[in-house]
Amino acid sequence: MPNSGEPLMKTSQDENAQNISESFENGTFTDAQTARRDSLLHLEETQDEGREPTESLWTSLADGRVRLRIDNSCPQTPITVHQMFKDSLEKYGSLNALASKKNGKWEKITFSEYYCLSRKAAKGFLKLGLERFHSVAILGFNSPEWFISAVGAVFAGGIVTGIYTTNSPEACHYIAHDSKTNIMVVENQKQLDKIMQIWNRLPHLKAVVLYKDSIPKRYPNLYTMEEFLALGDDVSDTTLDDIINSQEPNQCCVLIYTSGTTGKPKGAMLSHDNITWTSAHCSRAGEMQPAEVQQESIVSYLPLSHIAAQIYDLWTGIKWGEQVYFAEPDALKGSLVNTLKEVQPTSHMGVPRVWEKIMEKLKDASAQSGFMKKKMLSWAMSLSLERNVSCSSSDLKQFWMRLADYFVLSKVRNALGFSSCQKHFSGAAPLNTETLYFFLGLNITLYEAYGMSETTGPHCLSGPTNHRQHSCGKPAPGCRVKLVDKDAEGNGEICFWGRTVFMGYLNMEDKTKEAFDEDGWLHSGDLGKLDKDGFLYVTGRIKDLIITAGGENVPPIPIEDAVKKELPIVSNAMVIGDKKKFLSMLLTLKTVLDPDTSEPTDILTEQARDFCQKTGSKATKVSEIVTTRDQAIYQAIQEGINKVNMNATNRVHCIQKWIVLPRDFSISGGELGPTMKLKRLAVLEKYRTEVDSFYEE
Repeated sequence: MPNSGEPLMKTSQDENAQNISESFENGTFTDAQTARRDSLLHLEETQDEGREPTESLWTSLADGRVRLRIDNSCPQTPITVHQMFKDSLEKYGSLNALASKKNGKWEKITFSEYYCLSRKAAKGFLKLGLERFHSVAILGFNSPEWFISAVGAVFAGGIVTGIYTTNSPEACHYIAHDSKTNIMVVENQKQLDKIMQIWNRLPHLKAVVLYKDSIPKRYPNLYTMEEFLALGDDVSDTTLDDIINSQEPNQCCVLIYTSGTTGKPKGAMLSHDNITWTSAHCSRAGEMQPAEVQQESIVSYLPLSHIAAQIYDLWTGIKWGEQVYFAEPDALKGSLVNTLKEVQPTSHMGVPRVWEKIMEKLKDASAQSGFMKKKMLSWAMSLSLERNVSCSSSDLKQFWMRLADYFVLSKVRNALGFSSCQKHFSGAAPLNTETLYFFLGLNITLYEAYGMSETTGPHCLSGPTNHRQHSCGKPAPGCRVKLVDKDAEGNGEICFWGRTVFMGYLNMEDKTKEAFDEDGWLHSGDLGKLDKDGFLYVTGRIKDLIITAGGENVPPIPIEDAVKKELPIVSNAMVIGDKKKFLSMLLTLKTVLDPDTSEPTDILTEQARDFCQKTGSKATKVSEIVTTRDQAIYQAIQEGINKVNMNATNRVHCIQKWIVLPRDFSISGGELGPTMKLKRLAVLEKYRTEVDSFYEE
């Protein structure tokens, strides 16, 4: 724990310059100082002689600069986050920006208030000693305080770093230490407890701000949000404006830490231009409207430490004057639908697992409804699916479709909170066909976006006028995609170019160099193909590709999706077979989630129980199926896998052995990442005994 005392306002720029000057005279440069010296020299040349600095396309230093990928396709003048906010302030100042529920009522603040609070936060950070290009880390659920802290950190010359609320104390320590976190903003006592365990091992951490709970016990340099916002009252506007005006679009302002599914997390450095350009142009490619045309309203609920939510909720919201409603912290445990019904958003984004959960709940509800309701819904959804897939346009079919939509489907959409929703986006992972078609049956088109933390989120997007089934759309204007090392079917590694492309990985020069080729293209590690019109289809991940003992390449996802489609009782399916003689599979069954913890329980969902009854089984729990190896269920699963095998490309792609695991995959179980992506290596390690049993001679 740091010593108590008055917080001090520090400016590290002069100290850095002094240190560099002294080192220059002594001839004793570290690599970091050499890079900083070169950066300063470039800046001086630009200021004094009007010459352009010759920055590299990448850097691994927090205070580094990069050469922006500006060309004729994206010539727009680069701007900083503050410039973007000021531009929006002039247009949208009086409009509501943020809405959160307090004591059952929505409390709203305007863009003018939002901007003023962000400046107060910036002054507070300066008073607490935030150093230039050091981090403000935020650990908490989505809220106005999260947004205000993030914007304030950038205004103050810091770097905003989100941390997943599910992270352990050690995972928090890694990020806070790597990013040189000066101030930590935490939501509640639960998150504060994590930081208290690691504070004495964080030499750069100067203060912690608690934004929801009250402080039960006083500690030095621990503040409530109210205390924090008042701290900077004696920091002058001129001091803050000088820092704001010194910022350049090619400098870092955001750190996004990858979830570390293939090793320790990497901090992807995003520049002001990455944030402002992506907010402006990628969102418009998805047809998000500026507030002067229509004020978009969205619900913020996905983790803001992930780039998809941060760019969609926070930065795009500022750019186009959107009204952002904050969901309750238990949104993914079931309360999200209630918020959606209240807010009736005009646009909504989910990761595939969120859309799948909505689908499963609707199927459960349908299974419990009466015969006529079931029949009506089935009839309406089949009409909608046929129309949306085949684009049928006969007058009679159009008439029946309008009838079905008005009397049945519109009521379902209203019950989900989507009666005013014009755009439904999905990102962070590929959608499976079953989910895509289910929502088309509700007359909801899910527009897929594709990108990475390293492309500031979306690089390719679908939208109402830019959509093809199973495709994630086209590159956003000014962005380019190319495929390298293509196979006979046209599948190659997807590579990116454009102003979405990140600066580099913080403190990881080798990893940064690995990410780019010699021409500066970012390599994704994903496989895809392009059609003749430029639509991109993501077909797999190179690291996920299974190479059997016989040298055959097997993409696992199509097989896994086929099994889940064939067997409605299956929640997760994972193909095994790397360096093995044949393919095997781990299966989990669909279970009810605990309403308090969101953990999978032993109780089967209504849809899963329905499957059991059709096979002649009376099982209602996973344990009943697994411990007795329920003959009816196991036979039905084998028959489903046999059907999938019959449609396999060749015998090598057939599943020869499988096992049902006793518990569904979860984030807390370690099998899923924060955005519900399957962590294949973690699953292999956790279920090593089961996997080894497949291949025992």
